Amino acid sequence: MPTVAVIGAGLMGSGIAQVAAQAGWSVVLRDVSDDATARGRETVAKSLARFVAKGTTTQDDADAAFERISLTTDLGAAAESDIVVEAVFERLDVKTEVFAELDRIARPEAVLATNTSAIPITRIAAATQRPESVVGTHFFSPVPMMQLCELVRGYKTSDETLARARKFAESVGKTCIVVNRDVAGFVTTRLIAALVVEAVKLVESGVATVEDIDTACKLGFGHAMGPLATADLTGVDILRHATENIYAETHDPKFAPPELLARMVTAGDLGRKTGKGFYSY
Repeated sequence: MPTVAVIGAGLMGSGIAQVAAQAGWSVVLRDVSDDATARGRETVAKSLARFVAKGTTTQDDADAAFERISLTTDLGAAAESDIVVEAVFERLDVKTEVFAELDRIARPEAVLATNTSAIPITRIAAATQRPESVVGTHFFSPVPMMQLCELVRGYKTSDETLARARKFAESVGKTCIVVNRDVAGFVTTRLIAALVVEAVKLVESGVATVEDIDTACKLGFGHAMGPLATADLTGVDILRHATENIYAETHDPKFAPPELLARMVTAGDLGRKTGKGFYSY
């Protein structure tokens, strides 16, 4: 049975673990504490229960997927995995620390994938002695529901690594696009960040309400969800970090995080996960 190690048991990591387990992969889900891994396991259990309730999977299949996930706080448990997917906090120093350790631990032939949404893959790969084995696999939240996976080449990512990452993503039910040059923000985050930044500026300056801006994007552009509702779903803090990363790399003012985003993060209004963001939940 192929094995994948998922590093980080938060919403993204647990979602990746779930879809991999449902696809028949043996999954090691690792985080830094027992509490964190337990929360990840609970997230998977609740998500699978919703799939069963909706009739999109059977209880037997959900139980089998759940049993394929093992929990650990030991990064060394990734040593025998065919692919390792990092899904830790969206900060370069945190990710490079993980990849430096994975470089030491993982099998020489393992694919080392990062779930970053904005940090250039080349900068993460530089923490290893095998940058050709490092690739971006940008999944979307909630992972069990969202079909897209953005595959991102680093400067030295090999064709074989990209092909194996695609095979993994497609095996768990995702449709892939390929980003051939790892500019900060890639394709999707770059587009949504620019839209969210402008939408927040319009709110901040009193031009229009949150609701009206989202309605304009849904009815005027055919978007399924407005940019500010998207920010709440993704996490206001996540989008703020993404815009900061893109702005730091490009110095393009259209990506400079608006003051309102910073105030919301400081106040803990992070969107759906805290019950309040641009909307209340």
